[in-house]
Amino acid sequence: MLSIRKAVLAALCLCPLGALAADQAPDFSSTDGQYLDWLDRSVKPGVDFFHFANGGWLKANPIPPDRAEWGAYVAVDLGNQRFIHDMVEKASHGTKAAPGSVEQKVGDFYASGMDEKAINSAGIKPLQPELDRIAKINTVEQLPDEFAHLQMIGVAAPLSLQQMQDFKDSSKVIAVAMQAGLGLPDRDFYVQSGDASENIRAEYVKHIARTFQLLGDNQALAETEAKSVMTLETSLAKGSMTDVAMRDPKAIYHPMDVSSINALTPRLHWQGLMAGIGHPEIHGLNVATPDFFKTVNVELTHTSLNDWKTYLRWQLVQTYAPYLSQPFVDEDFRMASVLNGEKQQKPRWQRVLRAEDNALGFAIGKMYVDQKFPPSYKQAATQMVNQIRDALREDLKTLAWMTPATREAAIKKLDMMELRVGYPDKWRDYSGLQIDRGPYVLNVMRATTFEQQRQLAKIGKPVDRSDWDMTPQTVNAYYDPSMNNLNIPAGVLQPPLYDPSWPDSVNYGNTGATIGHEMTHGFDDQGAQFDGHGNLKNWWAPSDLKKFQAAVKCVADQYSQYTVADGVHVQGKLVTGEAIADQGGLILAWRAFHAQPAFVNAKTIGGFTPDQQFFIAYGHSWAMATRPETAKTRVTTDPHPPEIYRTNGVLANMPEFQQAFGIVPPSPMVKVDRCVIW
Repeated sequence: MLSIRKAVLAALCLCPLGALAADQAPDFSSTDGQYLDWLDRSVKPGVDFFHFANGGWLKANPIPPDRAEWGAYVAVDLGNQRFIHDMVEKASHGTKAAPGSVEQKVGDFYASGMDEKAINSAGIKPLQPELDRIAKINTVEQLPDEFAHLQMIGVAAPLSLQQMQDFKDSSKVIAVAMQAGLGLPDRDFYVQSGDASENIRAEYVKHIARTFQLLGDNQALAETEAKSVMTLETSLAKGSMTDVAMRDPKAIYHPMDVSSINALTPRLHWQGLMAGIGHPEIHGLNVATPDFFKTVNVELTHTSLNDWKTYLRWQLVQTYAPYLSQPFVDEDFRMASVLNGEKQQKPRWQRVLRAEDNALGFAIGKMYVDQKFPPSYKQAATQMVNQIRDALREDLKTLAWMTPATREAAIKKLDMMELRVGYPDKWRDYSGLQIDRGPYVLNVMRATTFEQQRQLAKIGKPVDRSDWDMTPQTVNAYYDPSMNNLNIPAGVLQPPLYDPSWPDSVNYGNTGATIGHEMTHGFDDQGAQFDGHGNLKNWWAPSDLKKFQAAVKCVADQYSQYTVADGVHVQGKLVTGEAIADQGGLILAWRAFHAQPAFVNAKTIGGFTPDQQFFIAYGHSWAMATRPETAKTRVTTDPHPPEIYRTNGVLANMPEFQQAFGIVPPSPMVKVDRCVIW
């Protein structure tokens, strides 16, 4: 389920990250950023620009068997992983690191994860104390205590307790309770009809049963247990909000004091829940999804204690299966392959490195930045960010449909937006985190608890504006509406996406559009509801808001027409914010590119004009092949459109693109009744 931050925090989706089957990243070296071998010149730009720009890449780079998707961003992440792998592996072989030092923790975590012999020998034993704890629950009244305990070790079942900036007062950090507790990726998987959904549910029940057998239960008992888990999770799913509904910040903002929420859901014992997460002083919180908690309250009456305990056992083991012995890892992958189509598991070192990035990401990030991200890169990228903000400011000054009062508020918000590039000014402190050489699963659990405690400790404290949600090595970017800040990690600022030595045409078409995308999120259908201070507040004149909402509907309707594998439709209302950001971001990048003094002398390269280079670079940024299973899962759960539509859907609305390639209607790349916001 969506966390409260994911429900409102807007990120550029770079999709599940992966590697080549041969475990080798492509060579992205280029003197001018032109990847002309990526093109498929048999496809006309005016018919399908995505395949014109990327057909060569797609043919030369089939999806590896251990990947659900494969594309440019994924390959960049692989390069980062290989670079970091060398660092952590060296640390794991070191013997001179001081106990408790970052070097010791980075090295020991990796060593514990790579010690397959010890992991397989231990089996389920490291998790046995947690299983025993669940087994000792004697009454339904004890369940909320276990919910709180599981929350602290990263098992959000059936609820998630977090912190958030108060939507109405962004200077405050408050507690928030969110719906959670589903084993399938989204509530829709439990309620959708059709053969595909029914097949996934059937496979999921088999998967649960096989996992219980790995825990030692006989087949008949395991099958009964699996059905009980599915019954309870289905009830929870039916009580859950849809991802589309959760995109409205007002719909997930219901501040209540503990006495009020106890009256609404008395069986959850909220004061005890707060004490269980280490914060008995909390007397109020945002109950983001009240109807869900009403459902939980009902199930605490109607579902037997034994079934609840079975469910909690399942949620615990499912959460930690990737870090247990090989039978659990294999069974976890078997279900994942049903959902995403992967044919084989990723190499172990990549799986361990991903876990270590979650556990010690900013410690690794400091090492990464010191070795791979020179100050010149940060300076050049920061300059581009400022130039794109200038372009948006000029756009806001001249928008014909925006009245003066709204225009002034929009410009004020933009001027207040904090622009952060590369890495945080203050590095995270891991001194309180215990890491040793094993068991691996306990390192993961301690790291999870450490982060949970760090996050919850923010409640009632001043907002820490130095904190980042993404590590520096992350190949992604995001905008946070409550902070009103834009964040471009160092990991995304490298070839084939960016190089300060490349022509502006390439850098602005690719990374410039990424920057513009995140900046536009401050003014998409979600971001536009927050003011410059990060407060949920209407700053729109009624007439302007009506025009804006009409334009938003145009975008939603456009993307609802698109389909993926087996004719499954994109959810226009789910992807609207990202589609708006894609369109606005590319327009801003194009205007910023044209505003550069160097544009006047920009050269034709490889037979393509500077404007054509710009749009080809944008097309390259979305080079991605996706398995059908993953494509169908993503349109159910992902607020980002499929890559082909992040290319063609945006460009069809952009006359500047059509002029650059001489495209005239009728053409699939020209939307006559185009959607216009920025």
